[in-house]
Amino acid sequence: MAFGDQPAYLRVAEDLRRKILDGTLPPHARLPSQARIRTEYGVSDTVALEARKVLMAEGFVEGRSGSGTYVRERPRPRRIVRSGYRPSGPPSPYRQEQADEGSKGTWESRSVQDVAGPDIAERLAIAPGERVMRTQYVFRTEGEPSMLSTSWEPLALTARTPVLLPEEGPVGGQGVVPRMAAIEVMVDHMAEEVGARPGLAEEAAALGGVPGHIVIEIRRTYFASGRPVETADVVIPAERYRAVYHLPVR
Repeated sequence: MAFGDQPAYLRVAEDLRRKILDGTLPPHARLPSQARIRTEYGVSDTVALEARKVLMAEGFVEGRSGSGTYVRERPRPRRIVRSGYRPSGPPSPYRQEQADEGSKGTWESRSVQDVAGPDIAERLAIAPGERVMRTQYVFRTEGEPSMLSTSWEPLALTARTPVLLPEEGPVGGQGVVPRMAAIEVMVDHMAEEVGARPGLAEEAAALGGVPGHIVIEIRRTYFASGRPVETADVVIPAERYRAVYHLPVR
């Protein structure tokens, strides 16, 4: 078998990956043994082992104790709407956004008063140690955990108001924009920073999956006349979901 100029283990991994993607090696099929890879590709045991490690790190295969290495069944990513933008009408909360995408979204939450650490204080433009309302969410799409979120709001803004608790009161559960409008704070824009990182053990426990698998991390902040009024960390399992943005064209 002729190969290009890549390192041998990457060339072997690339060919095996292609066989997985085109169905030659379907989900749950056993990956060729190290000896077979060595013979078929004319490489050393070390190269064969490194190629298998690459595929495992990429999530294409998984080891089963005492049995061998098998092709993983990779889920087809589903959509999670992030922008809140709709062709008409105001921005909408998660439940409605997912309904617009044909999914049934629900959530559970817990709010507690806390103090802002240095990072959250900087994001909210307040002093470290100031009081905030911290709310943790687990979002579900058709019953499956799909997203985690932790939000912080400065109590200097919401204390002694009907919107103190994000999920309670006359506009509870309706999202940041209508809640802030209820106390005459007009949110005019939102910013999101999107990145990726290995998932933490507690995130894997809540979302399902394996610690270390890649998650999408979104840092969202709502602003009113330049003042941050809410910030949140959103975590989405990258293998199962994609963050989808609908943006207006100006």
